[in-house]
Amino acid sequence: MSEPSKRSTSSKTWLYRAAMLVALACTGCQMASTSSNVAGVRAVQNGQPMVAVNQFQQALANDPTNADALYNMAATYHEMAKTNNDQAMLQQAEYLYNQCLDQDPNHTDCYRGLAVLLIDTKQPDRAYKLMEGWAQRNPTSADPKVELARLYQEFGDDQTALAQLNQAVAIDANNARAWAALGSLREKSGDYSQALANYQRSLALNNFQDGVNTRVATLVRQGVQADTPLSPTGDTRIVQNPNTTQRY
Repeated sequence: MSEPSKRSTSSKTWLYRAAMLVALACTGCQMASTSSNVAGVRAVQNGQPMVAVNQFQQALANDPTNADALYNMAATYHEMAKTNNDQAMLQQAEYLYNQCLDQDPNHTDCYRGLAVLLIDTKQPDRAYKLMEGWAQRNPTSADPKVELARLYQEFGDDQTALAQLNQAVAIDANNARAWAALGSLREKSGDYSQALANYQRSLALNNFQDGVNTRVATLVRQGVQADTPLSPTGDTRIVQNPNTTQRY
């Protein structure tokens, strides 16, 4: 792979950050196994990050292997670090993301959050290495390729992103996120009919995607027709080396 651009990504990472915050809410509310985890997510949504951290710590006290609680706490520290320009919190977030991946080596939201952190700290090479390693270890999973495509797109390499997404749907034709991402790339390139077809395929697999529903409605209003008919088929500590397993 060619070396990624070293240019600033401050104006480009907002998509990653938005995805991370949405994932924080969804992961906590839908997947958390404890009431403390759910309460922590609600505290984040109410603008009480330290209350949230305490709740996530309680969730981990009840179940130290709870990857969702580790992810939620990592994402909360990550956001606080950016708000307060706090390097210690950034290091704590990185440590917790890695702890999450120790418990769940295929935690998609955690990989995304850690990649965001590496981009935030001007380490794009390590973000690529993280995602490529995940994809190599899981050649039969579409999710790593979807996230790797997102990373390539962040750095303006839409062609490589498209190749990754085509591989993703070849691996798993029922991956709604891959089809939605393909639709976004097709729409960006001006291929509106194919974009609509991809969006519709994504919605046939998962209709609970407000953003995708909005894009379909917009394209239909513009008179676009799809190319083909589609059918659904405990306390934490600051550490000096957060990346102890050398993922990146």
